[in-house]
Amino acid sequence: MTFVFPQKILFRHCDPAGIVFYPRFFEMINDCVEAFFERELAFPFSEIHRDGAVPTAETSTTFLAPCRLGEELTIELQVTNLGRTSMGIALRAECGGETRFETKSTLVFVSEKGRPQPWPEQVRHKVDRFLNR
Repeated sequence: MTFVFPQKILFRHCDPAGIVFYPRFFEMINDCVEAFFERELAFPFSEIHRDGAVPTAETSTTFLAPCRLGEELTIELQVTNLGRTSMGIALRAECGGETRFETKSTLVFVSEKGRPQPWPEQVRHKVDRFLNR
């Protein structure tokens, strides 16, 4: 199963030429991840961050084509693996049938002291639907 997140390219994402400034893509990626946790896992960051966090431990992105002001991206998220304390995800952004970027990341569930901790069982169960096997 894939989580789909629509993202319109806004003025705030762009440089003066109207092309997305690449660090803004990482904000879009995080927005997609945060929406996935809230909408699909019923585990919103506002709850997680009371006594823990889900930092990105590793990320790799390939930019394939520029994005421009006013375009509508579709960002798709799949879970590639689920460990005891970590989760691998893959994201792909498309616009008009063209892939604009691809990302692979590792997220880690940590305690308030920054130490990895096991994912709650109810979260593991919900993630299983999105696990790309």
